[in-house]
Amino acid sequence: MLDTILWLLIFIFSLVSAGHALLTKRDPRAALIWVLICFTLPGLGAGLYWLLGINRIRTRARDWQTRGEERPWPEPNTSCWLPPVDDDPVFLHENNAALLALADAVTRRPLVSGNLVEPLFNGEEAYPAMLEAIESARHEINLATYIFGSGRTGKKFVAALEAAAERGVTVRVLIDAIGERYDFPPARRLFRSKKVRIARFLPPSLFGRGIYLNLRNHRKLLVIDNRLGFTGGMNIGDRHLASDVRNPRRTADVHFRVQGPVVGQLQEAFLEDWAFATGDRFQNPEYPPAVPGGLAFCRGISAGPNEDFDKLMWLLVGAFNSAREHIRIMTPYFIPDRPLLVAINSAALRGVKVEIILPQKNNLPYVGWAARAYFWELLQYGARIYYQPPPFNHSKLLLVDHHYSLVGSANLDPRSLRLNFEFNLTVFDRELNWKLSRHFDAVRDQSRPVTQAEVDGRPLPVKLLDSVCKLFSPYL
Repeated sequence: MLDTILWLLIFIFSLVSAGHALLTKRDPRAALIWVLICFTLPGLGAGLYWLLGINRIRTRARDWQTRGEERPWPEPNTSCWLPPVDDDPVFLHENNAALLALADAVTRRPLVSGNLVEPLFNGEEAYPAMLEAIESARHEINLATYIFGSGRTGKKFVAALEAAAERGVTVRVLIDAIGERYDFPPARRLFRSKKVRIARFLPPSLFGRGIYLNLRNHRKLLVIDNRLGFTGGMNIGDRHLASDVRNPRRTADVHFRVQGPVVGQLQEAFLEDWAFATGDRFQNPEYPPAVPGGLAFCRGISAGPNEDFDKLMWLLVGAFNSAREHIRIMTPYFIPDRPLLVAINSAALRGVKVEIILPQKNNLPYVGWAARAYFWELLQYGARIYYQPPPFNHSKLLLVDHHYSLVGSANLDPRSLRLNFEFNLTVFDRELNWKLSRHFDAVRDQSRPVTQAEVDGRPLPVKLLDSVCKLFSPYL
């Protein structure tokens, strides 16, 4: 009798769990997998679903908004964006106006003008500028990074941050709890000053929030006194010193120095993450004033599993659909979902010149193999793919026509688009687009084009390997 009651309870638990997955999972593949797990592993499968399959982080984000600790969404059909952009020549282009309308609908931050965005290439340019900014801080330093290396570069940052804290500057350092394991010892152990506040994002544990091993904070943010910011794809570590030919892990990358009102959006992105990691309450910062000579319209995009939209996916599709002349993509990890493939191929079929630069030798080989399985579908519709020779290129750039740039921490793969916490900048600025396009073209000229014949001529074992990796691409 007791066995019958127990099995009945397990069946009801599995049925309720499977029903919840059916009603709440947006991706039918995810829903199907969880339904199968619930019924093929009675009791255990349902327990795993409630432990791992529920997005409590999104629930927590809604709680932030309820308490007024996160910038609220604008009311529908009202314009809260400042300043007005209707009469600016950039947005008189029909495609730019459509892209702006889409971003207004799916983001909760305004497009702001009066910004200056400067590219910094590799650690040789980025690190001295960041250290100089830290040394100039008078009130507050907020630093978030995925990887904080403990080598020579990391020690320089530790020393600069501790010196700032000793002279009375409020210093907060947020490090991803998985990313910090890329170096030993973890950089946080190098800090000796108790005045530097250090927090880890989602530290692993068997209980509580730490079970989210897959949800990582991949953002790279440095904000000085809410007036100067740095963001992009660059972690803190010796590997980004690309000119050091003796470094076997040397990595090329692009980071960005930002001034103007959009720095306030970098600041609030950091404060939201800090609140999540520490429980500290915060208030949304004021946006700094426009800077002289700042012609860039910018918007900070926080994306991650705490958001109601897959906003990066939507914005990427919108950007590809808005292209009229040229799409330039540079990314280390390229595993496009079906909507991205359709949008890229549609642009190529419209006559848009689509160019994609990927590293010839990927530091994650299985990601490179999975990417290769998609090449035939892109090449046959006219996209051009290039393999860049070493050093490994970690840059993340999307350039559309002559005005639009999307830069930041996100790669074009499922991990960045669905699982990681990412921060990107959308920038409408002809000068920045021109500088980055020149960089892109220079890299392309040194790269090797991938041909349809090369892809079709892969040996059968290679094709099978690529296809197996592609099968697992949603989880890479």
